[in-house]
Amino acid sequence: MDAIDVHDMRPEEEPFVGTCSHVNESEEIDRSAKIRMAWLTDMIEKGLRIKVATIADEIVGKAYVMPIEIYTWGLSGRDIMAMPCLWVPPEHQKKGVGRALIAEAVAETNWQGKGALAVVGFDWDIFFMPASFFRKQGLAEVTRRGNEVLLWWPLSFDVEPPEFMESQYVFNPIPGKVAVDLFWNSFCLTSVNEAGRVRDVVGEFADKVVLREYVADDRMVLMQYRIPRGIMINGKEVGWGYAAPRDKLREEIQKALGE
Repeated sequence: MDAIDVHDMRPEEEPFVGTCSHVNESEEIDRSAKIRMAWLTDMIEKGLRIKVATIADEIVGKAYVMPIEIYTWGLSGRDIMAMPCLWVPPEHQKKGVGRALIAEAVAETNWQGKGALAVVGFDWDIFFMPASFFRKQGLAEVTRRGNEVLLWWPLSFDVEPPEFMESQYVFNPIPGKVAVDLFWNSFCLTSVNEAGRVRDVVGEFADKVVLREYVADDRMVLMQYRIPRGIMINGKEVGWGYAAPRDKLREEIQKALGE
């Protein structure tokens, strides 16, 4: 079998990276990918690295590693690199691609002088970031929150373990209106898609509904509310895991309006 090559993203790989492999799938994804890619590009100068794995010039996986200070998915800590996403297409699994990407992420962590690599995995039957895989690769569990598992690979005895952020959200009602509080971030393509859908649906209700946006890209906003992604309708959180469907959003707002 040809060797696995792991390298920093090349310009020709941007469509794959920006769309999370959903190249030319829909206009919505293409629009969201532009927002996402712009953020990723801006963060490179702040330490973000996008690692792409290829075999014989075919893309077979990717991973992101970044200083925790620009990580938007709800971890706090210092002197740590975080890896929010490692993905290998099913047809390329069991070839050592994930292991090679982790090795490169650890090497990048060491090169940037950080004390540990942190990862959030999941302990359920899910294709995305399974905690069992990271345990097999040598990462140790720090703590858990439900099915979410925080793991790390420490490189220094001095570094403190990272922590999950806990929500600090308090609902602030708007008399006579339905308030929709939208928390989103530019790293996650699903979050960007969802934000666009929320704006569209809220716009259908004119002045009956007020939209308030909180963008986790802004570290001060993230640290204040400690929510990387979420939709609150009159203080009640709604969500479907995947990008919120417009019809379901509409139904939830209509309920809040008493319609």
